[in-house]
Amino acid sequence: MNRLRSKMTTEELAESLGVTKQTVNRWIRQQKWKTEKINGVKGGRARWIHLDARVKKHIMSLPAVRNRQAVYQLAETPSLYGEQASPSLLTQIIDALEIMTPAEQERLHVLLTREGIRGFLSRLGIAELDA
Repeated sequence: MNRLRSKMTTEELAESLGVTKQTVNRWIRQQKWKTEKINGVKGGRARWIHLDARVKKHIMSLPAVRNRQAVYQLAETPSLYGEQASPSLLTQIIDALEIMTPAEQERLHVLLTREGIRGFLSRLGIAELDA
């Protein structure tokens, strides 16, 4: 599954999830997802889907996505750093990263590469004190 952005077209979301555009359009109608018209597209039928918490919850409830996530999790080495973050915290972090400019994202990447997560948290003033 490709990375989900905060707004995607029906085609992009369908391709990312491995389903048809018709399936995504059905979900939009049934789940009453928030969409907006894409300006400049003839016919007025092209729309952005806002991937808010409800949409992401629905996507994560799909068996194919859950199975894919399980495969990815099995392939990763377990993290020994702290407790697992809550899903709402992860959503907030992802949303914050998505609204950053590419230049800001690059600077954050450089900082994390240079200082690691402990250095990053220390700069934020939220690092755990070593016992």
